Amino acid sequence: MNAVVDHYAIGDLASKIAAALQAGGKSLDKIETEDLASVDEFHVRGRAATLELGARMGLAPQTHVLDVGSGLGGPARTLASTYGCKVTGVDLSPEFCEAANTLSSWVGLADRTMFVEGDATALDVAHPTFDAAMTLHACMNIAAKDKVYACVRKALKPGGIFAVYDILQGEGGEVLYPVPWARDAAISHLVTTEKMRALLQGAGFEILSEDDSTEASEAWFKRAAAKLSDSGRPPVNLRQFMGEDGARMTQNQVRNLGDRRIRTVTFICRRL
Repeated sequence: MNAVVDHYAIGDLASKIAAALQAGGKSLDKIETEDLASVDEFHVRGRAATLELGARMGLAPQTHVLDVGSGLGGPARTLASTYGCKVTGVDLSPEFCEAANTLSSWVGLADRTMFVEGDATALDVAHPTFDAAMTLHACMNIAAKDKVYACVRKALKPGGIFAVYDILQGEGGEVLYPVPWARDAAISHLVTTEKMRALLQGAGFEILSEDDSTEASEAWFKRAAAKLSDSGRPPVNLRQFMGEDGARMTQNQVRNLGDRRIRTVTFICRRL
């Protein structure tokens, strides 16, 4: 099995999420996208970061968005429910795609979101199809980022917006493992902010804005820890399915941020 797919493999994920929600008193007939945010918006700063990205992408009901590395589909559903747009997600994990489609059916968004298995370095797009594209915390696992961004450019209509929110290599030293995206360095492929600029520009994108949210990310983790202390965990969260090292992954994530071993950075780009 592909090492990245293997890292994220959980097994029967939709059923486990359903059971956790029901154990927390939630009915699957009355779930909203917000109810899933603690499990399907599994990137730093969560749903708030997704909404920030959406606000900068110029989305509208007629917009068709490509989500590269779509995971469980949380960002796609958030944007579809907020803007009425259509989102097609592509992810390497068939398990995540199956679960993402199931979760969309729970919240009535199966007509506006679709998730398909695919390799981000070799997207099967014959001509420009999408008005906008995004990727959130996905390319840390991909060494050939140049191929990803070239594929995205090919899939975007001229002038289309590409929003990138990723974890980058910081100046504070090597990453401490395990972390949520990798148990060791074998499947972790971080680049610096400078390298990201070069990769995006080299793929044919104009960088419209760049925002380093590292300090905000640290503050978000502190608020999350305080909330956890006050009210306990939400009914469902992905960490509960990540195995014995889930807690250590989160602890290392926080330490890596604090040491500036990693940074969280957003790029808003336009296809030339």
